[in-house]
Amino acid sequence: MEKFKTLTAVAAPLMRANVDTDIVIPMDRMVTAERDAMHEFAFEPWRFLEDGSENPDFVLNRDPFRRAEILITGPNFGCGSSREGAVWALQGLGIRCLIGSSFGNIFYSNCFQNGILPVVLPADVVEQIATQTEASDNAAVIRVDLETCQVIPAIGDPHPFEIDSNRRTQLLDGLDDIGMTLKRVEEIEVFRERDWRERPWIYNEY
Repeated sequence: MEKFKTLTAVAAPLMRANVDTDIVIPMDRMVTAERDAMHEFAFEPWRFLEDGSENPDFVLNRDPFRRAEILITGPNFGCGSSREGAVWALQGLGIRCLIGSSFGNIFYSNCFQNGILPVVLPADVVEQIATQTEASDNAAVIRVDLETCQVIPAIGDPHPFEIDSNRRTQLLDGLDDIGMTLKRVEEIEVFRERDWRERPWIYNEY
């Protein structure tokens, strides 16, 4: 998993509330598309017209936002089902960071498992940043610094954000939950050896 330390990139505003995972990646595409191809169908109901052509009104189909690596979202983004494919689809589009006032709980956790940083900021701050990104191409480029836990817009002061320390380390080191566990493999082996001596029947080796 790619490490996340700082990111300076175009941010696209998608400020609709309650965007569920079936919009991010429709269920029928989850069944038929391989993981590496899911981005082709990300936001399909909004991104494409009935004839299959791009919807020119959808934000990610417009410059400079089609180059976005940061998505600014409305409240409760990623609600609905727990499908991890929603995160895979965003990742395939090149999205590495989400900024919103709230996210679906399981979707939020899935982001960390796949190297995407979900930043939670107050709703009025999110609205402010979204408005700024619409102002000009230059204003659309913002910086997200996980080392100092700040969102730094092109205009105005930085916005600090809070994040669980383990989740922060996970992204800084580029590790999923299994990788984080393996960092403690020596402790695990010490525990296993002690536990084997105390409870050998657990291991069916006595």
